[in-house]
Amino acid sequence: MTEYDLNGALRVAVELAEWAAETIRNGNAGAAGPVREKASPADIVTDTDEEVEAHVRAVLRREFPEHGIDGEEYGVEEGASGAPHWLIDPVDGTTNYAHGLGWCSFSLGLAEPDGTPLVGVVADPWRRELFTAARGMGAHLNGVPIRAAAHATLTGHVFMTEWAAHAHWPGMDSLLSELADRHCTVRVMGSTALSLAQVAAGRASAAGIGEFHPVDGLPALLIAVEAGAVALPELPRYDEPLLLAVPGVAAEAAELWRTTVGSAVPPS
Repeated sequence: MTEYDLNGALRVAVELAEWAAETIRNGNAGAAGPVREKASPADIVTDTDEEVEAHVRAVLRREFPEHGIDGEEYGVEEGASGAPHWLIDPVDGTTNYAHGLGWCSFSLGLAEPDGTPLVGVVADPWRRELFTAARGMGAHLNGVPIRAAAHATLTGHVFMTEWAAHAHWPGMDSLLSELADRHCTVRVMGSTALSLAQVAAGRASAAGIGEFHPVDGLPALLIAVEAGAVALPELPRYDEPLLLAVPGVAAEAAELWRTTVGSAVPPS
């Protein structure tokens, strides 16, 4: 895509993110309508999830009729051959949202057919923060450029992570133990997109997730990389572990990741 195309896609994505954030706030967290199970009792959906995704899909089909769409609630709609595709997570952190915990997000991204991210937006409705990025154009928070922190060590700083739904993932317990020994504080907040975005904002030194899902992870991954963070691997596959780190701690975090998570995950 051309830079002009990216700017146009980013503009639409920002407009949708602002609408989604307002809709989520107005959805009355903690009383968000019926909560329904999907794959398990720890995998749920609310009316707000479905309302947001349905609206976003309708706008994207109108604005970009050749593009594909992949969403958390309504699955894949194929686009034209060779066209990019959109990734929608209408409420990333539905469990928090449904229980009245103010930490969830709206995530929307655009990617090439091979998964290379082109545009990413992550909206935090409760703090009224909007993280944005387009490939090669840097990362922004509420329109202001952001950069990953200049930390030189994990010690004394924050490491963000998430469960695999409700469960620990291979190597997670060993990782948490090693981080504790380094006096690095771990936070498990309940939204993959927001956890990754904290590295972009300079609030966390690193973030790691045991199972990468492009729908909720790719937009925030682009934002973090455009803010200067290092991703290992650079473009993770579905269900593959992902580590994000600020440049000054990348070597330390990568070695720790290799000896804990890497040794626990069988090679594919």
